[in-house]
Amino acid sequence: MAKKKSSGRELVKGIIKENPLFVLMLGTCPALAVTTSAANGVGMGIAATAVLILSNLVISLLRKIVPDRVRIPVYITVIASLVTILQFLLEAYLPELNSSLGIFIPLITVNCIILGRAEAFARNHGPWLSVLDGIGMGIGFTIALLFMGGLREILGFGTFFDMPVPWIKEGGFQPMMIFGLPAGGFAIFGLMVAITNSLTRKFYKRQPLETMDRVHYPGSVSPSTDAIYEETEVQDGPRPARTPDPGSVPEALKKPGALAVETPDKKDESEDAK
Repeated sequence: MAKKKSSGRELVKGIIKENPLFVLMLGTCPALAVTTSAANGVGMGIAATAVLILSNLVISLLRKIVPDRVRIPVYITVIASLVTILQFLLEAYLPELNSSLGIFIPLITVNCIILGRAEAFARNHGPWLSVLDGIGMGIGFTIALLFMGGLREILGFGTFFDMPVPWIKEGGFQPMMIFGLPAGGFAIFGLMVAITNSLTRKFYKRQPLETMDRVHYPGSVSPSTDAIYEETEVQDGPRPARTPDPGSVPEALKKPGALAVETPDKKDESEDAK
């Protein structure tokens, strides 16, 4: 019986363990482009989160209605409709933020995070878990953009949310304009990825990957199906060969296959030939 998914796990997994930007490496283009300030990062994160939650909800509700062969066009149509509504709201109530984010608001339509969660999660789960997944991934994305935008703004301009940081100039530190450029964005991004990887290795145990099935893919390596094999040496040198351990081979594997069993007709023919 499959383990029931925890609502809390779906909510928090996107913050560190499966952070869409620093772990899954999704949405890097808008992240590098708009995170020249903390305000831009938070604004982009909130906008993407709103679209992510609503698109997950709608796609989850439509998952049993939409045929698989047309699901991607349907996803894009749903997401584009939500992004259009969002852009109208930003133009009406937050025109400065809308102008600052520019073309990257319409590009949320094809954002890898939105489409990825729709395809990988929302189409396979109910509305409640899909909404929680959208909230968790959105929070993780927003936090990632806040860290990137905040660091780039402090180091590049000496401000934080457009307010001067006193200890920057008083401490003798001069802002470096390179952090406001794409090169500085890549440097901060690499630093945050390294920190996130260090945290995930420290706080989360890595489980062995079993992405292949040895029965259907004989060339694969699986910890469970290859457990019956042992390392031995062949006669012509130290080259390791994988041979079954006699004490751990299941009885079902000891029986010959259908092609190895001789039928009575074939047995008679072989005796006549002799």
